[in-house]
Amino acid sequence: MKHTRPEQAVLSRDTDMGKTDETRAVIEGMVDGLNDHRIDDIGTFFAEGFRWMGNAGCGTKHGLKEFQDNWQRPFQSAFSDKVCIDEARLYMGEWAAAFGRQEATHSGDFMGLAPTGKRVKIRYMDFWKVENGKITDNWVMVDFPHVLAQLGVDVFKGEGWEAFDRGERTPPRPDTQGRS
Repeated sequence: MKHTRPEQAVLSRDTDMGKTDETRAVIEGMVDGLNDHRIDDIGTFFAEGFRWMGNAGCGTKHGLKEFQDNWQRPFQSAFSDKVCIDEARLYMGEWAAAFGRQEATHSGDFMGLAPTGKRVKIRYMDFWKVENGKITDNWVMVDFPHVLAQLGVDVFKGEGWEAFDRGERTPPRPDTQGRS
């Protein structure tokens, strides 16, 4: 690196690797609970004051009740017949991560769109911190632009970089002269 290296992986640096099996059990049980569409008793897996930190469009939920009321209920209202499919999971001490998709039917209002009845794939990534047998933090990325595209809405209005991949536009290049 040309410059001072920023401190890396501060949150996971001191993880207790002996907690890996416990973390795996909590995450696998929680995913099964989500697939069973549990809401009222999902606290079996989440600490009362846990943080759910999502990308733009998803929001941040402070505590179990906000997660239930401001994520689970609206999500299940917008998308029925949903199933969560983790394509990969990683476990390291008190930490777990996954990426995958939910497959669901757009059966309720979503981002201002009336139900279409279309079957959609909702891609996501999750990172969890598990302490004392409960999820205390959950960082989430849900690909809402992809969901909206499946429902006929291009949030990028044709300016998405996929146009570079298709050869429809030429990608810009940085001006490296004079940069340090």
